[in-house]
Amino acid sequence: MKHDHDRDALSGSCRVNRRQILKTMGLVGSAMALQGPLQLLHAVDTLREGVSTPQVSEQMSRRPLGTTGVDVSMLALGGAHLGKADSEREAIRIVHEAIDAGLTFMDNAWEYHEGRSEEWMGRALEGRRHKAFLMTKVCTHGRDKRVAMQQLEESLRRLRTDYLDLWQIHEVIYEDDPDRHFAPGGTAEALLDAKQQGKVRFIGFTGHKDPAIHLKMLSRGFPFDTCQLPLNCFDGTFRSFEHEVLPVLHRLGIAALGMKTLGGNGTAVKQGIVTAEECLRYALSLPVAAIVSGIDSIEILRQNLVIAQRFVPMTAAEMDTLRNRVARYATDGRFELYKSSRRYDGPIGRAQHDVGA
Repeated sequence: MKHDHDRDALSGSCRVNRRQILKTMGLVGSAMALQGPLQLLHAVDTLREGVSTPQVSEQMSRRPLGTTGVDVSMLALGGAHLGKADSEREAIRIVHEAIDAGLTFMDNAWEYHEGRSEEWMGRALEGRRHKAFLMTKVCTHGRDKRVAMQQLEESLRRLRTDYLDLWQIHEVIYEDDPDRHFAPGGTAEALLDAKQQGKVRFIGFTGHKDPAIHLKMLSRGFPFDTCQLPLNCFDGTFRSFEHEVLPVLHRLGIAALGMKTLGGNGTAVKQGIVTAEECLRYALSLPVAAIVSGIDSIEILRQNLVIAQRFVPMTAAEMDTLRNRVARYATDGRFELYKSSRRYDGPIGRAQHDVGA
């Protein structure tokens, strides 16, 4: 299903769709074939420059997405939580109000709520696609490129668009995941193919289990644009992505996308250990392009918007003070169970790796 009308509202050079890009690529194909795949990817990115950049309100600060040349809203609306909204109508209302307030970075994944999250977001973005930076994730969990490309087409159909701004490998959390994804005919090849075809603009991967697995993915020299990782005030004390992975991303010019800023389920906030504002301020004070915020209601959306709109970065001393204050709760990982248990691991991934619930 094609939805070119999403971009009909754009004029002049902004009115660029995948077919136009592929047509232009046909004119340069012979020359690019002599220059190699990396130059071809650069050509696709250059042709994509005409695609609309989200028009973010002054109420929401934007940040560079690594070295891509694109700026994104510093909050992203989490697709997993969107699928938990009370109804489709409520989910659409959340997306619309977020966009109107300048939160235009939309997170999702093929497997969230068996496709419901993508379907609801797709309906919410009708007529507003040109205002959103849209990301979803491929969920092969080690299966091959064919499965990945099939999932991409299903995601595009559900999201009612013909391209993604960002496509990431979802939930890289098992020790053998890097080998599976980089095997011949694996998901990494699908990322490159999709980018060459103009179906996605940028590519990345996500994971929440162990910094060592992230580092294995990054050691391959693959041209990732983004990397999504858990970042919060507890992380600095226990299997720290902040200390082990974030500096590597900075050195490589890969955009860091934070997640699980409240520890995955907000238990520490509910128990009064920290406040939501402390958690969000801490994560936003790190060198990240954006943080993915779990929002399943208008109330949570408005709370997080207010925090973001009045955001002032923590000083290094303030961050140290907060880390030290929560260190005694952090050393055993009780507020980051996604690192030490299977509670937060998706059922499809567990099935592919023959791991029980």
